[in-house]
Formats: sequence, C-alpha cells, structure tokens
Amino acid sequence: MRMKKHPVFYIAMVVCLLIVVSLASCGGDDPIADPDPSSPPESVTPPTISTPPPSITPSTPPPPPPPPVELFPYDGVVEHIFFHEVIAWPELAFNGNAMERGYDTNMVTVSEYIAILESLYRNNFILVNLNDVWSEFTNEQGQQRMRRNTLMLPEGKKPLVISFDDLSFYEYMTGDGFMEKYIIGDDGDIWAIGTDPNGNTVISQDLTVITILDKFVKENPGFSHEGAKGCIAFTGYEGILGYRTQFDRTNDTQEARLHRRQEIARARPIVQRLHDTGWYFATHSYGHIWLDSSSLDRVQTDALRWKDEVASLVGETRIFIYPYGSRLDNGDVWDTGPALRFYNNELGFRYFASVGRESFSRIKPDISAVMMDRMPVDGLALRSRRELFLRFYDAAEVFDHSRPTGNDSAGRPYEIAWQT
Repeated sequence: MRMKKHPVFYIAMVVCLLIVVSLASCGGDDPIADPDPSSPPESVTPPTISTPPPSITPSTPPPPPPPPVELFPYDGVVEHIFFHEVIAWPELAFNGNAMERGYDTNMVTVSEYIAILESLYRNNFILVNLNDVWSEFTNEQGQQRMRRNTLMLPEGKKPLVISFDDLSFYEYMTGDGFMEKYIIGDDGDIWAIGTDPNGNTVISQDLTVITILDKFVKENPGFSHEGAKGCIAFTGYEGILGYRTQFDRTNDTQEARLHRRQEIARARPIVQRLHDTGWYFATHSYGHIWLDSSSLDRVQTDALRWKDEVASLVGETRIFIYPYGSRLDNGDVWDTGPALRFYNNELGFRYFASVGRESFSRIKPDISAVMMDRMPVDGLALRSRRELFLRFYDAAEVFDHSRPTGNDSAGRPYEIAWQT
C-alpha cells in the first residue's frame, strides 16, 4: 500500500531545489571552483587564521576605592621648608676636602632626609602646591592683586610646601658623595644614576631627594594633597637635573651645539615626568647671583637668560626662589623697587621666596605679589637651630653621626649640639 506524503515533504523539496539553482548561478564566485584555464593565475592572499585566545583565569577584582575623605577649611599658616640635594655617601662628602664644610652646612644625608619625611608625616603635615595657596584677582579699582585662599584639607592635617634648590648636580659635586643625574627607567619612573665609593655604577631610587619623596608619597598617599610633591628651583648655568643644557658662550662650536641639543633631548622626558607626577618649578636665577647687590641690568640679563634656556625646558613659572636668600632691590618685603617690578610686570612672577627663621608671608598691597620666607633644613639647622624645627622633627633623633667632628680644613670647629 502506497503511503501518502505529507505536505511538508513537498515544501522541503522546493527549498532544496531553490538552493541548488542559486549555487549554480553563482558558480563564478565559488571560492573552491576550478579556475578558468584561459585566465592568468592570480596571486592569492592566504586567509588569516584566527587562533582562539587562551583561557584566562579571572584575577582577583581590585578592592573598592576608599570612601572620600571629608575636607575642612584651613586658614592658618602654610609652612614652607627647603632642602638641597641629599648626600648619598657621607664618607665621600665628609673626607676632609675643601668642600666638606659647605656640604656639612647646606646639605642633609639620605638617612636624615628619610627620617625627616617620616617625622613630618607623623606630625600630620600634608604636601600642598604653592600655586594653590594664593590666587590672583581683580580688585574694585581694576588692579590685579593676590589673595590668600582657604584650603580644604583632611581633618587635622597641616599644609606644607617643600622646595628644593639647585638640583643640577653641579660639576663641583662630582665624586663627592652625590648621584650624578636623573634618568627615566624602563618602568617609566624617575631614577638616578651615580658612582659609589668603590667605583661601581649605581642606578637607584633611594639616593636623591626627588626619587625618595616619590617613593614616600606612593607608600604614604596621605602625605600629599591632590598629588602635590615639591617645588624645584633651577638655576641654569650648569644645566638642570645633571644635564648640561646651558649654552656655553666660550665654546660655540658645532660639536658643542650638538652636545647641548642632545642633553636637552635627554632632560625633556624627565621634566615631563616630573610635571605629570605633581612636581612644579621655580627660577633660582640663572647664575645663582646675589640679587641684593646686583645692578638692574645684571638682574634683567640673568632673568632673560633663565627664561631662554630653562623656562624653554620646564615651562613658565610664577615662582622666584632667591639664591642665598638675597632679596631684589636690597630688600623688597616693604618697598617695591625696579627689579621687583621687572620680574612682576614684565615676566609675570607672583611669588618671591627668601630664607628666614619662620614660614613668613606677606601680600604686597601695591602690586600683584606675595613675599615669603622659607626655613632651611640643612646641617646648620640640625647642629644649632634645633628649637626652630621641633614642630617638624627632633634634630637629636634624625642627626647623622657620620657628620664630621672636630675642626674643618681651615681649623674652624664644627658645632656639635648633641653627644651620644
């Protein structure tokens, strides 16, 4: 008995026939069809073979971000202290040579620097950017003036500005216990390179003021407000950061010009990394000159050379940190002389910092400027100015006893404040 086919069977047959007809009519596009023997052979690009990615074990999810810290208004004193580059190897700096006294007076050692940072953190100081402490505004008379801002800080924190002078690794420091220049490591961070007492090349983040502070803030983020680090005050007469970027007017040869361009190219990525990680810059004059006794012409020439050779590398700044603490116009806190007006009106500087026993500041009423003093953290302070710095650190606890004792090469006694 013949079975009757279901209507679905006929529908399926029709669909199959349509597919066959369609393939036959598109035979010329069939990628596996035999080529036409009358046509020249064509080059064929091999197909890309996609390999399935290996199985990836999900990593532990990152911890949730910490809750936002409540901020409170702060209108009190903003402390301002400063350092020079640190002594990496005291046995080389304090070896009885002619520079020993200067190093002992003006520098701190690595161990002292780290101990001071730790003390500052324990005492609830927090780094702030100097540019955030004051701001410029237009008064009712249409004049530009400066005013103090109310800082918003975590509860109990005390604002602190740290500045660093002369981070150029001057030639006189070579072989005297300091690193030699800053570099960018393979990890993109800033490192420093130098030569240890045994003549070995050392690349480290533990022997210079910049890299030590970078590591300290990374380990103690509560020490920095909004990522602020420190203010670096550059001269220019022997370049910056260990690179001889200055124009040598006594050797204007093609070779000297090429060397300078190479040094500039090496310094630029370090400057950029500093910019990107909370550091900011100031002028320290081009030639580290005595401003209080310099003529207006010399002050202007020096300033324009810094602008040409250093600002072109680090960018514009509004901060002038006086070399030797010597003020413009032989004292400019109360009076406004032509040199101060030149820096203020012609070059746009707004902050002028000298050296003093307190973190003093005064807004100038007649121009748009803030005058201030910074407190030096150095060997002299550690030896004989202990009481001035007790709110920051106890010098008896941080003092490095590898410092020299007895008399210096000129027969002058070192002041020893503590004996252990």
